[in-house]
Amino acid sequence: ALMLIGSPSIWLTLTLAGLAMGMMVFIVASGLTLVFGLMDVLNFGHGAFVTVGAYIAYSMLILMTGMTLADDVVLNVLALVAVAVVAALGAGLLGWAFEHVIVRRVYGDHLKQILITMGGMIVIEQVVMMIWGSQEQLIRLPTSLQGAFVMGDAVVEKYRLIVVVFGSLLFLAMYLSLAHTRIGLLIRAGVEDAEMIQALGYRIRRLFIGLFVVGSGLAGFGGVMWVFYRGTLTADIGSELMILAFIVIIMGGLGSITGCFISAILVSVVANYVAFLIPEMAMTSTIILLVAVITWRPRGLFPLTKR
Repeated sequence: ALMLIGSPSIWLTLTLAGLAMGMMVFIVASGLTLVFGLMDVLNFGHGAFVTVGAYIAYSMLILMTGMTLADDVVLNVLALVAVAVVAALGAGLLGWAFEHVIVRRVYGDHLKQILITMGGMIVIEQVVMMIWGSQEQLIRLPTSLQGAFVMGDAVVEKYRLIVVVFGSLLFLAMYLSLAHTRIGLLIRAGVEDAEMIQALGYRIRRLFIGLFVVGSGLAGFGGVMWVFYRGTLTADIGSELMILAFIVIIMGGLGSITGCFISAILVSVVANYVAFLIPEMAMTSTIILLVAVITWRPRGLFPLTKR
């Protein structure tokens, strides 16, 4: 890409912007790949948790105006972290109710899962509009996190660097949890043979419910990151990321955190490069990339399951 673009400063700006976008897509898609790949649940309502997380963040920002308007990096970062944590907890709680009321009734039936989870998302979006209103809301970053760093001729937004750091730390935490902890071992074993895990005395169903809640919380966290990046908030904010999220988890391999991480970055960076070089192909580049990867590796880049 650097050879095609020619200018190192433009290439650096495009690359960092793509990395930031990729991290946000990864945060949203990571929860979906856990639920889809490990629990075999086609949750087309995942975007509702993104929307709820974003609106909780909006309410929190109103309550924390003093911290967000202060020209203090520490206070601003603490406010951002607090908003993200509360939004993730709220989305996780909604995920628990969603699984208990809706998803639990359709385990093992993919067609019903698609229909009922899409219906659930529509209902949640309508409830969100009833509570917060249907008008578009403007979202501003905390004062010290606005603006950009100038690196030679390249311009890098401060918030994008923060997103890259958050996304990298989240990936590392999830990877280590799944690969090097007892809970991660039980989850991976439960995917391969749930009946045997239950016969050994482990309550695999509770473990999977916890996984669904964590996935919902990650979507809420991603909603916070995305709404700050977008700058505006509407009830359909969650639906915007769903197509990209499904492309990412299919390309990376169902249930694979590593595959989700790499494919999210790959999709976003390639989309940025193509949008600069051939603007008319910006919308189709992601689909072309998906087709190329699936043709090469039908189960994705790093498949975790045999499905």
